[in-house]
Amino acid sequence: MIIREWRGRAALSKRDAYPAHFRMNVLPELRTLSGFLGAHLSSRDIDGGIEFLVLTRWESLEAIAAFARESINSAVVEPGAVAALVEFNDFVVHYEVIEEA
Repeated sequence: MIIREWRGRAALSKRDAYPAHFRMNVLPELRTLSGFLGAHLSSRDIDGGIEFLVLTRWESLEAIAAFARESINSAVVEPGAVAALVEFNDFVVHYEVIEEA
């Protein structure tokens, strides 16, 4: 299993905008993809804003490549996410899961 990590930041005044976008747009799309196993959306208050951490779980790098299209190391950030965030990573990081409890 592969974990894909991505981060973005929002203003405190828009704290609910990205989670709403994630629930209404991102998750429904991801759930249609072969090899997608699940996702976690987490947040923390930081430096007067809020940081979101998105961890998605995938069967393989090949499944991620079908989702990411151009480069598996590039973030897939839809216009709705861009509108909800003040900044975000253009890249992602992948981890191979070696043990799950």
